[in-house]
Amino acid sequence: MLSERRLQVLRAIVQDYVGTEEPVGSKALTERHNLGVSPATVRNDMAALEDEGYIAQPHTSAGRIPTDKGYRLFVDKLAGVKPMTAPERRAIQNFLDGAVDLDDVVARTVRLLAQLTRQVAVVQYPSLTRSTVRHVELLSLAPARVMLVLITDTGRVEQRMVDCPAPFGEASLADLRARLNSRVAGRRFTDVPRLVEDLPEGFDVEDRGTVSTVLSTLLETLVEENEERLMIGGTANLTRFGHDFPLTIRPVLEALEEQVVLLKLLGEAGDSGMTVRIGHENAYEGLNSTSVVSVGYGSGGEAVAKLGVVGPTRMDYPGTMGAVRAVARYVGQILAES
Repeated sequence: MLSERRLQVLRAIVQDYVGTEEPVGSKALTERHNLGVSPATVRNDMAALEDEGYIAQPHTSAGRIPTDKGYRLFVDKLAGVKPMTAPERRAIQNFLDGAVDLDDVVARTVRLLAQLTRQVAVVQYPSLTRSTVRHVELLSLAPARVMLVLITDTGRVEQRMVDCPAPFGEASLADLRARLNSRVAGRRFTDVPRLVEDLPEGFDVEDRGTVSTVLSTLLETLVEENEERLMIGGTANLTRFGHDFPLTIRPVLEALEEQVVLLKLLGEAGDSGMTVRIGHENAYEGLNSTSVVSVGYGSGGEAVAKLGVVGPTRMDYPGTMGAVRAVARYVGQILAES
């Protein structure tokens, strides 16, 4: 266990290195921070921190920089989440409130996160497997052609054309719409197949083929849209941190192109808590020089997806964690109200 004073020294080193981008020496620490001890004592503390792997000497200079282990301890014990200011919160709300649909919400969220954190922003679309049906609309386009519109509780809208085996009148269509919604509205997508399997039996024999066709299209929509989707933005921000990456940022850029890698980095969407993965904690080798801050978002108390940022390990963790958490909260409110 580190003493309280050595924890203070580590906190000061992280804060100075993140702010100045320069290795931190004992003289600078005592001048910038009220540590209440002499530079010699700070040097001893830094030597102890280095021996335990929390800081390292990058080259022959007297300065030290945090290691992954040092950042981990900083995040776990020393870094409070920096709250957003009232003007920042208003700006987030105003920016996101203008969204017209789910795609616009996700696009605005990516842009906002990238601007607030100056990192790469990643936003996962709400998963249908964790969504519920808000409404199923059926619209007649021709005597034997119907448009099926599926609306989820997260604001997602899916449209499909259904070619019916026989003409289907407006009265029959209204009857099917009413019966379908009475069974599936407010229910989980995963429950829908079981809830509608006997629905055709309640219709006249000549209409059952069309009812079955409509239901098949609905169930196919669930399968088609089950694939996880992501939106990413702010990749150009990485160019500002070229010296933070050993040799080149190319492995990072290649990793960001792999959607499966990003989904694993964000973690399980059902987990709504804040997650911070630092350096080598990221299983993908190309991201060993980065940190990933992510959190779940959703309507009600349950997360339906994740959002977060990817940046160098030399990151303003309190500010980044605060921005990610605040944006997730507002996106969740928008989904709840949509």
